[in-house]
Amino acid sequence: MPVSGNTVVATPENHMRPYAEYARIAGPAWAPAAVIRTKTDDLAESYMAFGRKGFMQRVPTDGSENDQSSETLTSGSPRVLVIDAITDSALSLAKALKDAGIVALIEPDRARAFDRVRALQPNLIVMDVPHSGREGFDLAARLQKDPALQHIPVIFRTDRMETENVLLGLEVGGLDYIAKGRPLSEIVARIRTHLRVAHVAQTMRLALDASNRPTIGVKPDGSLLWCTPAAADLLSGLFVTWQPNTPLPPVLRNVLEELILQGSPDGRKTVQLSQTDGVQNEGIELECILAGLTDDGAMGVTLLSRSRSDEERRLAVRHNLTTREAQVLFWIGRGKSNRDISEILGISARTVNKHLEQIFVKLGVENRASAAAIVVKTSSE
Repeated sequence: MPVSGNTVVATPENHMRPYAEYARIAGPAWAPAAVIRTKTDDLAESYMAFGRKGFMQRVPTDGSENDQSSETLTSGSPRVLVIDAITDSALSLAKALKDAGIVALIEPDRARAFDRVRALQPNLIVMDVPHSGREGFDLAARLQKDPALQHIPVIFRTDRMETENVLLGLEVGGLDYIAKGRPLSEIVARIRTHLRVAHVAQTMRLALDASNRPTIGVKPDGSLLWCTPAAADLLSGLFVTWQPNTPLPPVLRNVLEELILQGSPDGRKTVQLSQTDGVQNEGIELECILAGLTDDGAMGVTLLSRSRSDEERRLAVRHNLTTREAQVLFWIGRGKSNRDISEILGISARTVNKHLEQIFVKLGVENRASAAAIVVKTSSE
């Protein structure tokens, strides 16, 4: 796997170009710091092995030792995956990106491109479209259907500039459609703009996670638009067969459809999950809180997962309740009647009422509605 400048070229060894050709494109003062070889010829493995230390060391042309203070790119630099054949055009773009402080990785094999994207999670993709067929368009459409990947901007850079191809590229999710003949400075400027916008959007999603608000975007029909990393981890941890590129579990879709029908800006729904819903453990609640609603009916939904036993312990500690009082209060917060609670806990309705009297005193409230409101507030703390 050749490394040129800040460019890693993902190509099998028998397709490697002579180093002299890469050096001609990258410039005389740049040379590979190392050639990465792995057992599986896996770009992701090579990238992780080498990328943390920087993609390139400056090599003096006078043959002296490497300058240790030389320029290197760290793993914090933006990563752009160029899906294109290894041509002078692709290498020149990679060189221009390198000069702009951007790590460029070239993937010439479209059959492996989707797996490369999943493994590398680049900040942006530059996609070529072959002179015939829909290969590049179909790959972009596939990326858009995967909530774990659809946040990655896709730019088409191609010679196929017919109007129908431009429209198709934008329809399948491309954010830009650029002719290969455009000046490299213009292409790099567009890439930098898209990287900046994508960075802001991703930062906002990570901020939601950091504030303990794992959030998903949902279409009006209840299908998934996007999800924050924490929301993806939450759902895949709860539902054993769910993956970010698969439909939402039916029980969750039903709750989201109810929220959409409510149309309330502060709507929330809580669902009790069981093994029949595809979860491993009983006694888990998933609260869905409407975080925002767009004009076209799409919405943002914050997901909060709670174990019933954890909630009961929190109520007991926070409000100085006995274990049984905390259990009763928990179900009061879920809108259950005394008869329902007696059946759930296996005690008489009269006993439930006695516990409720003590709960009211300890909480300083006079009715069930006020007690339920305290449950909601305690759960959100």
